[in-house]
Amino acid sequence: MGSSRLPGKVMCSLGDRTVLEEVLGRCASIPGVDVVVCAVPDKPESETLEALTRACGAEVYRGSETDVLQRYLGAARAANADVIMRVTSDCPLIDPEICGAVLRLRATEAADYASNNLERTFPHGLDCEAFTTPALIDAEAATQLAHDREHVTPWLRRSPGLKRVNLAAREPYHVDERWTLDYPEDLSFMQAVFSEMPKMTRGYMADILAILDANPALRAINAHRRLVSEQ
Repeated sequence: MGSSRLPGKVMCSLGDRTVLEEVLGRCASIPGVDVVVCAVPDKPESETLEALTRACGAEVYRGSETDVLQRYLGAARAANADVIMRVTSDCPLIDPEICGAVLRLRATEAADYASNNLERTFPHGLDCEAFTTPALIDAEAATQLAHDREHVTPWLRRSPGLKRVNLAAREPYHVDERWTLDYPEDLSFMQAVFSEMPKMTRGYMADILAILDANPALRAINAHRRLVSEQ
Protein backbone atom coordinates (compact mmCIF):
# COMPACT_ATOMS: atom_id res chain seq x y z
CA MET A 1 0.00 0.00 0.00
CA GLY A 2 2.89 2.37 0.76
CA SER A 3 4.73 1.96 -2.53
CA SER A 4 6.32 5.26 -3.54
CA ARG A 5 6.33 4.43 -7.26
CA LEU A 6 2.79 3.02 -7.45
CA PRO A 7 0.84 3.76 -4.24
CA GLY A 8 -1.79 1.19 -3.30
CA LYS A 9 -0.63 -1.10 -6.10
CA VAL A 10 -1.92 -4.35 -4.59
CA MET A 11 -5.46 -2.93 -4.60
CA CYS A 12 -5.35 -1.96 -8.28
CA SER A 13 -7.85 -3.66 -10.56
CA LEU A 14 -7.01 -6.44 -13.01
CA GLY A 15 -10.38 -6.99 -14.60
CA ASP A 16 -12.77 -8.39 -12.02
CA ARG A 17 -10.17 -8.88 -9.29
CA THR A 18 -7.58 -6.79 -7.52
CA VAL A 19 -3.87 -7.56 -7.71
CA LEU A 20 -3.95 -8.94 -4.16
CA GLU A 21 -6.94 -11.19 -4.88
CA GLU A 22 -5.16 -12.55 -7.95
CA VAL A 23 -1.98 -13.29 -6.00
CA LEU A 24 -3.81 -14.92 -3.09
CA GLY A 25 -5.87 -17.07 -5.47
CA ARG A 26 -2.78 -18.27 -7.30
CA CYS A 27 -0.96 -19.00 -4.02
CA ALA A 28 -3.90 -21.12 -2.87
CA SER A 29 -3.52 -23.17 -6.07
CA ILE A 30 0.14 -24.06 -5.46
CA PRO A 31 0.48 -27.86 -5.12
CA GLY A 32 1.76 -28.69 -1.64
CA VAL A 33 0.67 -25.47 0.07
CA ASP A 34 -1.37 -26.03 3.25
CA VAL A 35 -2.18 -22.45 4.23
CA VAL A 36 -1.79 -19.03 2.61
CA VAL A 37 -0.74 -16.23 4.95
CA CYS A 38 -0.62 -12.57 3.93
CA ALA A 39 2.09 -10.95 6.05
CA VAL A 40 1.23 -7.25 6.20
CA PRO A 41 2.75 -4.23 7.96
CA ASP A 42 1.20 -3.45 11.32
CA LYS A 43 -0.25 -0.13 10.17
CA PRO A 44 -3.80 1.30 9.93
CA GLU A 45 -3.80 1.12 6.13
CA SER A 46 -3.36 -2.64 6.36
CA GLU A 47 -6.94 -2.98 7.60
CA THR A 48 -8.17 -2.95 4.01
CA LEU A 49 -5.65 -5.64 3.10
CA GLU A 50 -6.65 -7.76 6.07
CA ALA A 51 -10.35 -7.60 5.24
CA LEU A 52 -9.76 -8.54 1.61
CA THR A 53 -7.34 -11.31 2.54
CA ARG A 54 -9.79 -12.92 4.94
CA ALA A 55 -12.55 -12.65 2.34
CA CYS A 56 -10.28 -14.68 0.04
CA GLY A 57 -9.97 -17.41 2.67
CA ALA A 58 -6.34 -16.67 3.58
CA GLU A 59 -4.82 -15.90 6.97
CA VAL A 60 -3.30 -12.57 8.00
CA TYR A 61 -0.25 -11.80 10.11
CA ARG A 62 0.74 -8.26 11.06
CA GLY A 63 4.36 -7.37 11.76
CA SER A 64 7.09 -4.81 11.34
CA GLU A 65 6.93 -2.68 8.20
CA THR A 66 10.72 -2.45 7.79
CA ASP A 67 11.93 -5.68 9.43
CA VAL A 68 10.23 -8.00 6.97
CA LEU A 69 12.43 -10.93 7.98
CA GLN A 70 11.01 -10.73 11.49
CA ARG A 71 7.50 -10.36 10.04
CA TYR A 72 7.98 -13.54 8.01
CA LEU A 73 9.25 -15.45 11.01
CA GLY A 74 6.27 -14.29 13.05
CA ALA A 75 3.91 -15.42 10.30
CA ALA A 76 5.64 -18.80 10.08
CA ARG A 77 5.36 -19.35 13.80
CA ALA A 78 1.71 -18.28 13.86
CA ALA A 79 0.97 -20.83 11.13
CA ASN A 80 3.13 -23.56 12.73
CA ALA A 81 4.95 -23.81 9.41
CA ASP A 82 7.83 -26.20 8.83
CA VAL A 83 8.49 -24.82 5.35
CA ILE A 84 7.74 -21.34 4.02
CA MET A 85 7.15 -20.43 0.39
CA ARG A 86 7.75 -16.76 -0.26
CA VAL A 87 5.81 -14.94 -2.99
CA THR A 88 5.59 -11.15 -3.16
CA SER A 89 2.24 -9.43 -3.62
CA ASP A 90 3.34 -7.40 -6.65
CA CYS A 91 3.57 -10.48 -8.89
CA PRO A 92 -0.01 -11.19 -10.06
CA LEU A 93 1.18 -13.58 -12.76
CA ILE A 94 2.92 -15.91 -10.30
CA ASP A 95 2.68 -19.47 -11.64
CA PRO A 96 1.39 -22.10 -9.17
CA GLU A 97 2.93 -24.95 -11.15
CA ILE A 98 6.40 -23.38 -11.01
CA CYS A 99 5.99 -22.64 -7.31
CA GLY A 100 4.95 -26.22 -6.71
CA ALA A 101 8.03 -27.45 -8.56
CA VAL A 102 10.26 -25.33 -6.31
CA LEU A 103 8.57 -26.80 -3.23
CA ARG A 104 9.09 -30.34 -4.52
CA LEU A 105 12.72 -29.65 -5.39
CA ARG A 106 13.44 -28.40 -1.89
CA ALA A 107 11.83 -31.48 -0.37
CA THR A 108 13.48 -33.95 -2.75
CA GLU A 109 16.93 -32.46 -2.17
CA ALA A 110 16.34 -31.92 1.59
CA ALA A 111 17.59 -28.37 1.02
CA ASP A 112 17.45 -25.47 3.44
CA TYR A 113 16.59 -23.07 0.63
CA ALA A 114 15.22 -23.42 -2.90
CA SER A 115 14.25 -20.87 -5.52
CA ASN A 116 13.91 -20.33 -9.24
CA ASN A 117 16.16 -17.28 -9.41
CA LEU A 118 19.55 -18.14 -7.92
CA GLU A 119 20.34 -18.17 -11.63
CA ARG A 120 17.64 -16.36 -13.57
CA THR A 121 15.94 -18.35 -16.32
CA PHE A 122 12.28 -17.39 -15.76
CA PRO A 123 10.51 -14.08 -16.50
CA HIS A 124 10.95 -11.41 -13.84
CA GLY A 125 7.72 -11.66 -11.86
CA LEU A 126 7.59 -15.45 -11.50
CA ASP A 127 10.12 -15.48 -8.66
CA CYS A 128 9.46 -17.71 -5.67
CA GLU A 129 11.48 -19.13 -2.79
CA ALA A 130 11.01 -22.00 -0.36
CA PHE A 131 12.98 -22.42 2.84
CA THR A 132 12.72 -24.14 6.18
CA THR A 133 11.63 -22.40 9.34
CA PRO A 134 14.85 -23.42 11.14
CA ALA A 135 16.84 -21.74 8.36
CA LEU A 136 14.75 -18.58 8.75
CA ILE A 137 15.32 -18.68 12.53
CA ASP A 138 19.07 -18.87 11.87
CA ALA A 139 18.84 -15.89 9.50
CA GLU A 140 16.91 -13.82 12.02
CA ALA A 141 19.59 -14.47 14.66
CA ALA A 142 22.59 -14.11 12.36
CA THR A 143 22.07 -10.78 10.59
CA GLN A 144 21.13 -7.27 11.57
CA LEU A 145 21.92 -5.74 8.18
CA ALA A 146 19.03 -3.53 7.04
CA HIS A 147 19.13 -5.00 3.53
CA ASP A 148 18.86 -8.54 4.89
CA ARG A 149 16.00 -7.63 7.23
CA GLU A 150 14.04 -5.78 4.54
CA HIS A 151 14.42 -8.39 1.79
CA VAL A 152 14.05 -11.48 4.01
CA THR A 153 16.26 -13.98 2.20
CA PRO A 154 19.68 -12.44 1.27
CA TRP A 155 21.37 -14.17 4.21
CA LEU A 156 19.79 -17.50 3.22
CA ARG A 157 21.05 -17.01 -0.33
CA ARG A 158 24.68 -16.45 0.71
CA SER A 159 25.29 -18.33 3.99
CA PRO A 160 27.96 -21.01 3.42
CA GLY A 161 26.35 -23.34 5.94
CA LEU A 162 23.08 -23.87 4.07
CA LYS A 163 22.16 -26.25 1.27
CA ARG A 164 20.61 -24.38 -1.67
CA VAL A 165 19.02 -25.63 -4.89
CA ASN A 166 17.72 -23.79 -7.93
CA LEU A 167 14.92 -24.65 -10.36
CA ALA A 168 15.81 -23.81 -13.95
CA ALA A 169 13.31 -23.21 -16.73
CA ARG A 170 13.28 -25.21 -19.89
CA GLU A 171 14.95 -23.54 -22.83
CA PRO A 172 14.37 -21.16 -24.46
CA TYR A 173 14.68 -18.91 -21.44
CA HIS A 174 12.57 -15.76 -21.13
CA VAL A 175 14.66 -13.63 -18.81
CA ASP A 176 13.91 -10.47 -20.82
CA GLU A 177 10.22 -10.58 -19.86
CA ARG A 178 9.06 -8.13 -17.16
CA TRP A 179 5.95 -9.37 -15.34
CA THR A 180 6.17 -7.51 -12.03
CA LEU A 181 4.32 -4.47 -10.71
CA ASP A 182 6.42 -1.47 -9.69
CA TYR A 183 5.50 1.39 -12.03
CA PRO A 184 2.32 2.74 -13.69
CA GLU A 185 3.55 1.26 -16.97
CA ASP A 186 3.69 -2.17 -15.35
CA LEU A 187 0.06 -1.78 -14.27
CA SER A 188 -0.93 -0.82 -17.82
CA PHE A 189 0.91 -3.91 -19.07
CA MET A 190 -0.83 -6.18 -16.55
CA GLN A 191 -4.26 -4.76 -17.31
CA ALA A 192 -3.68 -5.25 -21.03
CA VAL A 193 -2.56 -8.85 -20.51
CA PHE A 194 -5.55 -9.67 -18.30
CA SER A 195 -7.91 -8.10 -20.84
CA GLU A 196 -6.56 -10.54 -23.44
CA MET A 197 -6.78 -13.57 -21.16
CA PRO A 198 -9.61 -15.95 -22.10
CA LYS A 199 -11.84 -16.92 -19.19
CA MET A 200 -10.93 -20.58 -19.54
CA THR A 201 -7.20 -19.85 -19.40
CA ARG A 202 -5.36 -20.33 -16.12
CA GLY A 203 -2.92 -17.56 -16.96
CA TYR A 204 0.19 -19.58 -16.25
CA MET A 205 3.57 -18.95 -17.89
CA ALA A 206 2.81 -20.70 -21.19
CA ASP A 207 -0.55 -18.91 -21.43
CA ILE A 208 1.03 -15.48 -20.91
CA LEU A 209 3.76 -16.13 -23.45
CA ALA A 210 1.10 -17.13 -25.99
CA ILE A 211 -0.83 -13.92 -25.34
CA LEU A 212 2.31 -11.81 -25.73
CA ASP A 213 3.38 -13.60 -28.90
CA ALA A 214 -0.09 -12.98 -30.36
CA ASN A 215 -0.01 -9.32 -29.27
CA PRO A 216 3.62 -8.13 -29.64
CA ALA A 217 2.75 -4.51 -28.83
CA LEU A 218 1.99 -5.47 -25.21
CA ARG A 219 5.66 -6.10 -24.48
CA ALA A 220 6.49 -2.51 -25.43
CA ILE A 221 4.23 -1.01 -22.72
CA ASN A 222 6.77 -1.44 -19.92
CA ALA A 223 9.86 -2.48 -21.90
CA HIS A 224 11.83 0.61 -20.81
CA ARG A 225 11.46 -0.45 -17.16
CA ARG A 226 13.58 -3.55 -17.63
CA LEU A 227 16.80 -3.27 -15.63
CA VAL A 228 20.22 -4.67 -16.31
CA SER A 229 19.83 -6.82 -13.19
CA GLU A 230 16.79 -8.48 -14.75
CA GLN A 231 18.58 -9.63 -17.89
